[in-house]
Amino acid sequence: MSDTTEFSDEDVLRAKLNTETAVVEWPELERHFARGVVIRVSQSLSLLDAAVRMSQDAKDEVVAWLNSGELAPASDDDARDWQARRPLLWCVVTAPWVLVQEKPGTSAGEQIH
Repeated sequence: MSDTTEFSDEDVLRAKLNTETAVVEWPELERHFARGVVIRVSQSLSLLDAAVRMSQDAKDEVVAWLNSGELAPASDDDARDWQARRPLLWCVVTAPWVLVQEKPGTSAGEQIH
């Protein structure tokens, strides 16, 4: 008996991107923010879904997420907020972009115990 599980290209891409995610603090992203390549991903959207679709150049979906605010270039206000609160940020690179999503409950003063 042979087990021939087949994976789609999207499955392989998703697995690859998942292994490339990291949890970081804001100072590790500041230089990328200064280059204008940090994209904020809302809590209503999966970071991996966004990364996969951006990697696949799925323009219609990405534009819809940008229009809805589910994806947005990180703003100066975002940077100031992240600097002040120091939340943990889940991130993944989909060159040239660095996608970031705040991990809920990880800001200084609201750490989960």
